[in-house]
Amino acid sequence: MQRPNIVFIIADNQSPWTLGCYGNEEIRTPNIDRLAAGGVRFDNTYCVNPVCSPNRATCLTGLMPSEHGVHRWLGVEKPDAQMGPEAYCVIREFANLPQILADEGYRCGHSGKWHLGDSVHPQLGFEYWYAMTQGHTASFYNMKVAWSGEVIEEPRHFVEATCDHAVDFLDTVGDEPFFLHVGFNGPYCVDGDLLVGHRNRHTPYYADKELVCFPRTQPHEWQKTFREAFGNPVARRSYACAVSGVDDAVGVILDKLEAMGVADDTIVVYTADHGACAGHNGFWGMGEHARPFNVCQTTMRVPMIVRHPGRIRRESTFRPMTSHVDFLPSILSYLGMEDCLPSDVPLAGRSYAHLLAGEARDWGEEIVFAEYETTRLVITPAWKLIRRKGFGPDQLFDLTEDPDETTNLLGEAKVASVEKDLSRRLDDFFARYCDPQYDVWAGGWSKGGELITDLKDPW
Repeated sequence: MQRPNIVFIIADNQSPWTLGCYGNEEIRTPNIDRLAAGGVRFDNTYCVNPVCSPNRATCLTGLMPSEHGVHRWLGVEKPDAQMGPEAYCVIREFANLPQILADEGYRCGHSGKWHLGDSVHPQLGFEYWYAMTQGHTASFYNMKVAWSGEVIEEPRHFVEATCDHAVDFLDTVGDEPFFLHVGFNGPYCVDGDLLVGHRNRHTPYYADKELVCFPRTQPHEWQKTFREAFGNPVARRSYACAVSGVDDAVGVILDKLEAMGVADDTIVVYTADHGACAGHNGFWGMGEHARPFNVCQTTMRVPMIVRHPGRIRRESTFRPMTSHVDFLPSILSYLGMEDCLPSDVPLAGRSYAHLLAGEARDWGEEIVFAEYETTRLVITPAWKLIRRKGFGPDQLFDLTEDPDETTNLLGEAKVASVEKDLSRRLDDFFARYCDPQYDVWAGGWSKGGELITDLKDPW
C-alpha cells in the first residue's frame, strides 16, 4: 500500500487570530477555513522560537535551537549561510523530514521561502527547487529567487509565484508519492510594502475596512521598529490583504489536489514559522522587533491545521498545548515510519499521531519550552516564566488572571513556589536538550551569526 502524499505549508509571521477558523470575522480566509473544516485544528500550538530560521529548522528536524544551532534568523553576516562560496544548509548534518522522505521514495519539491541556508542549490533530497535567496521581504514584488541553478528576479507577487511553482511541481509527480514543502513569505507584516499598501486582488476590498480585530494600542517601550504601524489603517489593511493573498494560494493548491484526484490520499498541513503581533501587547512584528525580545503569547502561538480525508476526523479540534517540536515525531509516526526517527540526538517532542488517527488517549502534561538566543521560556496553561541572560528583565505571568501579560509577578512571595518549580523545569529541560557547542547561555555559538547583546540595537 502506497504511503500518503504530504503537502506542508508554512506561512511567515502569522498567528491564529488572523484566521476565520480561529474566530476572525473580518479577514477573509475561506480556503484555510475549508482546510480546517476538513480536518483537525490545533488550538494551542506554539513555536519554539519567535523568528523565521530557527523554527523552520525545528519543524524539519524535531530539534530545539539549542540542538540544531540556529538561534536566530539567517542574515547577511559572514560567513553567509544563504549565498556565496561559504553557503551551507544549516540542518544538513541532522536527520530531517525531506531527506527521510526522499530516501523512502518520495518525490520532494520545494517552492518559496527556505531561509535555512545555501538557497541557490537544491537541498536535502529536494529535486524541484524554487527558493527565495534571502529571508527578509523588502517587497512582495521583484524578489530575488533561485531557479534552475541561477538567481533571477521574479516580477510576480511572490506568494502567487510560490503557488504557481508548487502546482508546477505537482504536475511532475505522476503516480509516485510526493512531499511538497511550500514556504510562503507572507503574510509577514514587517515588509517594505506594509506602510505604502499591499498590492494584490484584495486591496480594493480592504481599502475602507476598519479592521477592529487589530488592537488599538500604543507602542510598548520595548518596541524598536515599525512603531509607525501603530494606529495606521494602511498597515492594518496591508496585513489583512497579505493574509487573504496567502489564503488564495492555499485554495489553488487544494483545488489542484482535487483536480489530480489525490486529495483523499494527501496529508495537508498548514502552520506558520511563528506568530505576529499587530498591536497586541503594544508590539508589532515578531520577537526580533523589540529589545528585550518580544515573546508574548501572540508571538509564540501559531496556527496548526492537519487534513487527511478518511483518516482524520472532519471539523475536529485539539485544545491541549503542543509545540512545533512535536511535528516531526508526529508525522513520521502517523506514516508508520517511527524507525526513521533520529536516535543520535534526544527529541523533546511528543507524537500526537494517535490523536490524528482518532484514538482517545490522554495527552498528558501541558507544557512547552521555547528560546530565542539568550532568552528562554516555559509556558503552561496557567503560568509563563521568561528568563533573559545578559540583558532584559526576567518575568513571571499568571496567564489565568493576566492573559495580556501586564503584571510581572517575579519575586513576589505568593508565587515563590511556582517560580521555583518553573525555574527547575526550565533548567532541567535545557540540560537535557542542549548541545554544549550551541549552548549560548554558556558561551556557545549560533549558526545565524552574532547574537544580539545591545538593547539599543534595533536589528
